[in-house]
Order: sequence, then structure tokens, then C-alpha cells
Amino acid sequence: MSFRIAPDSHTPQVKSTFDTTHAELGGHDALRYGVRSIKTEVMPGHPLENRLNQWEETQWELKLNLARQAYGMHAPIKMMMEKSIVEKRQHMPMFPSSNLHLDILMGKDETIDYEDFLNDPSMSTDALDVHTSMERKLNLKV
Repeated sequence: MSFRIAPDSHTPQVKSTFDTTHAELGGHDALRYGVRSIKTEVMPGHPLENRLNQWEETQWELKLNLARQAYGMHAPIKMMMEKSIVEKRQHMPMFPSSNLHLDILMGKDETIDYEDFLNDPSMSTDALDVHTSMERKLNLKV
């Protein structure tokens, strides 16, 4: 049980390019995953970057621990069950969707972040590739 408000700054992070290899050729698929950078694979990230990447997870764990202390064991179990049900919502992966119920459960409905006004799908430069998005959703290798 941890009542940590901010994430730990020094977490070991191992990066692998195994998931970005092409199934037939065996090399890095730069067209789908971008150019490979050796520097990001060898050099550790900045401690602040690690904290920012783990911020939401740490806040969620703190919320679960506080609910368990205040209301008993059933409260965090109920919260985790609701979150897992809402996250399993089925939709086409290439189409934009706002998961309002998940935002309410995580407490993001009360804040205005940059995703709220800079996440306009009509301004996106990503091409809608139905086949690639379904392969990623179903964990199929190309």
C-alpha cells in the first residue's frame, strides 16, 4: 500500500524494437512506426519524463488506496470493475471517439486539458488505414 502522490522518478525502463519489426523481412518497419533512433533505445529518459508517463497510474492507485481506507475493500474493487467494463467498449479503432464514462470515472470531466481543444479529428494528418488499425486492435502481425 502506497500513498505516493507523485510517481517515482527513477524507474527502470526497457525499450524493445521487437514489436516494430516487419513479419516477412525481419527489419524495423519505418513506414508504420517511424524512424528508429538508437539514442532513445540506449539512453535512459529524463526523470521528469518518467514521472509524467506514470502520473495517471499513480493518481489512480492513490485514489484506490484512499477509497479502501475510507470505505473498505469493496470500493476499490467496484471502481476497478467499472473501469474495466468501460475500457472494453467496442468501436472501430480508426474512428475518433470520446469515452465520456471513462472520463467521469477518472475525474477528467472536471478539467480542461489540451486534448479537449487540440484533438480535432478533422485537422488530423493521419491517414485512415482500416486494415492496419484492425490488425493492431486484434493483435495480428502483418
